[in-house]
Amino acid sequence: MKHGGARSVEIAALRHAVPYLALFRGRTFVVKVGGGALADARALAAVVGQVAALHHLGVRVVLVHGGGAQASALSRALGLEVRQVAGRRVTDEATLAAVTMALNGDANTRVLAACRAAGLPAAGVSGVDGGLVVARRRPPVAVPGEAGPVDYGLVGDVERVDPRLLVHLLDGGYLPVVSPLGADARGQLLNLNADGVAGALAVALGAEKLLFLVDTPGLLEDAADASTLVSFLDLARLERMRESGALAGGMLPKARAIADALGAGVPRAHLVSWRATDALLWEVFSNEGSGTLVVPELAALSADERAPDAAATVPG
Repeated sequence: MKHGGARSVEIAALRHAVPYLALFRGRTFVVKVGGGALADARALAAVVGQVAALHHLGVRVVLVHGGGAQASALSRALGLEVRQVAGRRVTDEATLAAVTMALNGDANTRVLAACRAAGLPAAGVSGVDGGLVVARRRPPVAVPGEAGPVDYGLVGDVERVDPRLLVHLLDGGYLPVVSPLGADARGQLLNLNADGVAGALAVALGAEKLLFLVDTPGLLEDAADASTLVSFLDLARLERMRESGALAGGMLPKARAIADALGAGVPRAHLVSWRATDALLWEVFSNEGSGTLVVPELAALSADERAPDAAATVPG
């Protein structure tokens, strides 16, 4: 039997979460989890357990996964060079074959198996299925710090999304698990960034929230110092952080995906640690939150939310 104090805390937490349950039931959340969590069976089970809680509480969840770690490991095992520039993988034909096997094979199946263990009716799809994502090959682009334009090869940027397949799955009670592979209009497979795919899906589905499960506690002013967690910010400050160099590596495509999604009407985006116990649920169902909340403009927040101690009052 639980101690009375522990029960009181749990009941208080449940009572506090009730308004959020009413607010989010029937709404769509797009959750993106990276390959780091997929490589740790316990971490993946914990993430899927939180997603299962959202699903059973009536939230329509679309789970997008990465698989960079798995793709890199397979590429190295095959003797292929692994090169990433500004958080994006340079992809030739051989690398694309490895990425396809890693994402649609290893990573997607790992997530589906974890969903089965959690009692979730999950269905695995990629951006190629049902014309979900049509992409265009990224042309050579200038990247700060690189000597000349970078040709990413068979890497694509999302051109348009047809969400009907996901809507059918959601309407049928399924939880779609999306692998970030796409193709252009001619059927050429392209390696897509999972963050960008998640953002584009959130826009197409009219999602209430776009959530990124990341290695860090959230967005940090100093990537080496977890105490510099930014509890909330708007797009203007996010851009200033990018320009100052505070964002690097994998945070750059996340920042771009968030800016694009919020600019296209998604109300809120969150960056939450997949390492911390129940961080996703704490972020969604508590005032305090656990990571970083991004809104289009701070004017969208109340005066209390914009106060110096707003980290404890910004709603999930």
